[in-house]
Amino acid sequence: MYSFSVILIAFMHSMCPAVGKTVSGVFRSDTARDNNGQYITRFLYHGENGLMAYRLENVPLAVQKEARLLLFQGMEGFDNLSCLDRVSAARLTITLSSEEHNETIPRQVSPQAWHVMYADRYTCQEEEMDGVIEGVGFQLTMLNPDSAGNPLDHFSAEEAGLHSFYFMLILAYFVACCIYIQPLWQALNKGGPMHTVLKVLSTALLLQGLSVLFNYIHMARYTRDGVGTPLMGSLAELCDMVAQVQMLYMLLSLCMGWTLSRGRKSQSKPLQWDSSPASTALALGGVVTQGALLIWEQFEDTEHHSYHAHRSLAGLLLMALRVALTLLLASVLYQIISAERSTLKRDFYLSFAKGSFLWFLCHPVLVFLSVIFNEHQKEKIITIGVILCQSISVVILYRLFLSRSLYWEVSSLSSVTLPLTMSRGPRNRY
Repeated sequence: MYSFSVILIAFMHSMCPAVGKTVSGVFRSDTARDNNGQYITRFLYHGENGLMAYRLENVPLAVQKEARLLLFQGMEGFDNLSCLDRVSAARLTITLSSEEHNETIPRQVSPQAWHVMYADRYTCQEEEMDGVIEGVGFQLTMLNPDSAGNPLDHFSAEEAGLHSFYFMLILAYFVACCIYIQPLWQALNKGGPMHTVLKVLSTALLLQGLSVLFNYIHMARYTRDGVGTPLMGSLAELCDMVAQVQMLYMLLSLCMGWTLSRGRKSQSKPLQWDSSPASTALALGGVVTQGALLIWEQFEDTEHHSYHAHRSLAGLLLMALRVALTLLLASVLYQIISAERSTLKRDFYLSFAKGSFLWFLCHPVLVFLSVIFNEHQKEKIITIGVILCQSISVVILYRLFLSRSLYWEVSSLSSVTLPLTMSRGPRNRY
């Protein structure tokens, strides 16, 4: 509960509006001058009739400052260019001389990312600016063509289709809930050696479902105004973060408990979980590390994506941690399986390994494979792939731990209960 509170507090402090496709803010001459141009946003246009519309609050001031928007298609080597070279390298220049203006984007043979920057007469000026220059309030709206060719679609090419995917996923969750909620509730009420594990899995699945629901609500609003509901996007990420931390603690606790108990217990009790300070410290260490990296990632990337791919150092470290945890679990389970003589118990450990490896490795593997795809396909492949793979992982673990399953049978072969069970003493009869 304490770790959850820490994540919640830090997350709410890091929460800020998404960089959506309707962007509001202030054009500032000092910011543009300090950075050789004020970076506004990016958008992946596709097809023809793409549109960018702006609205200004102080047109006379914008005209006086010779304000303009610069649109670039590529940012490779951009940091090495001088200020004047940056301005001249713009693919498209839009002069801000009216209160409202619609600019049609050139036809795109394939989806391309367009980067928007602001510049004015002071941006490349070498002399010091005289006094404080007032900023110009603005609103930018970027639209892709819809199926009829009209510029009405707020979604960037990299996000197209995610709204429909979340809707289909909610529908699948609802159908599965209607079918399996009653037997699952009965299994939870009945107790048994798998009781606590089922509670953890059910909570993680519920959090994943809530994350999908919040993302759908955010995108449903986004289709209308290009901003969405940033709070819903933030709650979706929070639910996913808590689910990730909860699953990590459960999987590490199980594996570490099995391993640490084997060194001190006889082989007649190979599955006892010794909740010693060492096993608890190992599990909590992994949880704290992953939680810190997840929070750091939120600070570095303020867009609402549950799977930020490799956009920041925190994201790369998070994937490296997942690979390291997979190697740790593989080493632990290999030692257990190698020393195990019971075929039933080996099958149990192998099934557990499949579910655990799929949960930890799906994100790093999909990010690695995404390099072969185009830019507009990467985010969809990573997001859809991770959600589906982790859902399959939960299903594998559910089948393993459900009542009268292999977990129950393995537990009944041992003179003590398995990890994360309700009883730590002599086993009750269920």
